[in-house]
Amino acid sequence: MSVINHEKVSEFFKALSHPTRIAMVEELLKNKKCVGDIKEFVKVRQPNISQHLTVLKAGNIVDCVRDGKTRCYFLKNPKLMEKILNMLEDMRAESCQE
Repeated sequence: MSVINHEKVSEFFKALSHPTRIAMVEELLKNKKCVGDIKEFVKVRQPNISQHLTVLKAGNIVDCVRDGKTRCYFLKNPKLMEKILNMLEDMRAESCQE
């Protein structure tokens, strides 16, 4: 039997607790994105994007690679994120049927 690290699980779900960050995760499921690319689809200012990415990184959801001065972000575990987003969509669909 495995032991759950409650702190890490809490940080993970806190990182997903903002609509902008969920939108970022959805977009990162498609492929790696640089901050400029992310700015195009979330429609928030770059400093705000950086703050959200910092939270996602602290939650162990994303990581980044540097290409010169540019940082490009990717999901650390895209299969897990896809499962979670599908589960949330299923929950939303079920609640709409009630």
